[in-house]
Amino acid sequence: MSEKDKIRISKKKLFYPVSKTFKKYLKRYGREVDIPVSYDTLKHFENSIPYFDKAGKDTLWETVFYHPTLTDEIHFNLKRVYSLLKAAGHSQAEEHLHIERIDFCVFGNSQPFRIKIVNNYNEVYDYFYIKRADASRIFGLELEHLLSPYWINYLVDDNTLVEEHIAGIPGDMFIEQFLHRPEFNPKRIAKEFVKFNERCFVRLLGDMRSYNFVFDITQDFDDIQFRIRSIDFDQQSYEGRKNLYLPQFFKENKVFVELVSQHLNPEVIQQYQQEERSQIIRRIKSQRHRLGSLRSAIAADELAPIEKIRQLAEELSTYYHKEQFLKCTNMADLLRLHLREMIIADLKKQ
Repeated sequence: MSEKDKIRISKKKLFYPVSKTFKKYLKRYGREVDIPVSYDTLKHFENSIPYFDKAGKDTLWETVFYHPTLTDEIHFNLKRVYSLLKAAGHSQAEEHLHIERIDFCVFGNSQPFRIKIVNNYNEVYDYFYIKRADASRIFGLELEHLLSPYWINYLVDDNTLVEEHIAGIPGDMFIEQFLHRPEFNPKRIAKEFVKFNERCFVRLLGDMRSYNFVFDITQDFDDIQFRIRSIDFDQQSYEGRKNLYLPQFFKENKVFVELVSQHLNPEVIQQYQQEERSQIIRRIKSQRHRLGSLRSAIAADELAPIEKIRQLAEELSTYYHKEQFLKCTNMADLLRLHLREMIIADLKKQ
């Protein structure tokens, strides 16, 4: 991959409201509930201080503080939110919890709040996030739940989105501190990057630079296994350039691309790509009714600027040699045709 082929995303994406039809879909599948504290309420903090990691490095998050008369109420409601997210709202789950810290990231697209919640009995802690509800991001979360190997929890209420924490080692940290450990098999890492690259392209999830995904490392009985999970869904079906949906084209992921070229030959790469597509096709078949409902719910929604829709339609039309893409007027239809072409190609190989 040459320098000119590497791509960068420089502008923050636009936010799109969640439509009434999309809200009906979310309510039908238990995603829309009454959340006792809103994103806007959390924005009313009085002051903040930078949050540094254990090494003393600025994390670009700020720990925020509220007026004493509001703090208890906010903390109580945040515990309610956590129980809704994790325990279907059972209040017993809240009695032995406390909110240790609320952090705010002003630099993120969704400007999220990260809440650290701690169990009083054993000091075990967890995180969850509260963000502005954005239709394209929620669309990405739903597709992650339906088409990826991973289930994901999230809740929506008006302009507030609550997401569970996805545990793992951020890709950029993995590159710096873990990639070259002698006990790690580079072929397994390369294999997982090929599968992740394919998974992102198939479901049109963009901007998967190394800090937007995490590594889940599992000790198997005879080796160490690696799984890559997306943690940012802002760029779901949003960009116009086809290559923005392929992690291999980001300069931040260059080291993984080099790993693939060093350890995997073209035949093996194609095998792993086919394996991943076959798994996605099985999920599409098993979730076809819900996917149909999802497409109907967002068919008329604006998820990206019209110029990006037109550009992606042209690039996918060229990629598949199919003019049908040029007739699409929204991202939902482009994704539907994109998935259909993948299924057709799979059937031809059988």
